[in-house]
Amino acid sequence: MSSDRPTVRHPSAGPDRRLLGGLFAALLMACSALLGAGAPARADGAGPGPTATAIVEALATAPVYVDPSFAAAVTASQQRELADRITATGLPIKVVLVPLKKGDAFDGSAKSLAAVVQERLGRPQLILLTNDEYGSWLRGTEWPEDTHQARDAAMAVGMLKELKEAGLAARVGRAVELIGTGRGTEVYKAEAARADREYAARPKAKEEAAGSTSGGPGTLLAIAAALVLAAAGAAFLVRRRRSPRHTAFTFPDAVFAADQAADEAGLRRQATTEVLALGKAVDGADPVATPGLGRALDAYDAAGRVLDAARGIPDLAGVLALAAEGRSALAAEPRLPLCFFDPRHGAAARRTTWRPLGRRERVDVAVCEDCARALHARRAPQVLAVRDQGRTVPYFEVPADRSLWAATGYGSLLSGPDDTLAARVGTGEFSRARQESEDRGATEE
Repeated sequence: MSSDRPTVRHPSAGPDRRLLGGLFAALLMACSALLGAGAPARADGAGPGPTATAIVEALATAPVYVDPSFAAAVTASQQRELADRITATGLPIKVVLVPLKKGDAFDGSAKSLAAVVQERLGRPQLILLTNDEYGSWLRGTEWPEDTHQARDAAMAVGMLKELKEAGLAARVGRAVELIGTGRGTEVYKAEAARADREYAARPKAKEEAAGSTSGGPGTLLAIAAALVLAAAGAAFLVRRRRSPRHTAFTFPDAVFAADQAADEAGLRRQATTEVLALGKAVDGADPVATPGLGRALDAYDAAGRVLDAARGIPDLAGVLALAAEGRSALAAEPRLPLCFFDPRHGAAARRTTWRPLGRRERVDVAVCEDCARALHARRAPQVLAVRDQGRTVPYFEVPADRSLWAATGYGSLLSGPDDTLAARVGTGEFSRARQESEDRGATEE
């Protein structure tokens, strides 16, 4: 992810006409992009590939739609066989296999494809199996969400060794079977555990594991220190959650991030690029040699969900944090999350203890180099600002029950290796926090 970020002029600085002109041009470009980016508005556009109308009309008479470009991979006879298997389940399963490219009716997004098809079909209960942006992984989406484990069923198919060289028709058929039997999550977890065991059984992995556990007192001290810091972060988070009232952090002379329309449009494009890049990395990963593939898949799915529902810069920054979490899961060694103070700063360079002004307790956070230098110089770092209850405040000042990002510090305040941003999105914490915030706003109005 690029570490470049826009220069923020101090409010006391005089106007710069060239800067204003550049911002105006960027704003015009952003508005143009926003006006042309809505998938439903383009669903029947003139772009390449099938339109939503053509797909929905075909699904009215058969549960399987296969674009002609996929005809060799899923023949007419295989389509009929899939239709019979779907009928046998008694579930409202639909299959849509189409090529996805930037500029098509769905702007190359499997998530947009699923959303548009569901909207056009107008069915409150639907299970949709589609290919992903790269054509080799399947994506399962259902309404109501996760009722029949379609998401896990689709991901499990991509990890099954017996389907490694299988064709698209066989993969779809197995996904339909898993959904019909309700074993999607069971098989997905079993395959992820198998990949972990096979990785651990490799001689190189054993040597690395032996080396990592024979570090002597220094290693034990490092582990102990990490546990203490994690406990401190958890205690800070619990205290915030339990306390109905707390003193707001104050940042004298802090330069808050500018939440302008042009910035949001640019961040949305960046977030989309990050999700697509993570999907490509996941697609190319070796399940045996990548013990964190399951977590990377979870992060990829969660990032897509948050991107679809993002309503501003804080959520889009969360997409960046989820994408970083997925890349960390794919890496040989775990990486630090993005910068606690503002994920747009990029990857953190180190962890440090920080005591907010007006507070006694310290909290362990991951920070970028710029923020680390600011803290060392006893200056307030640049933070991600949000509007809450009519005030502009640091994002972490929002009560944790109304912001997943405040509760987790975009990854810095997670309680342990099994506590991930993707897991919290998967359990509905992102949706619940957003609904709580909306309810609170409606009550205050």
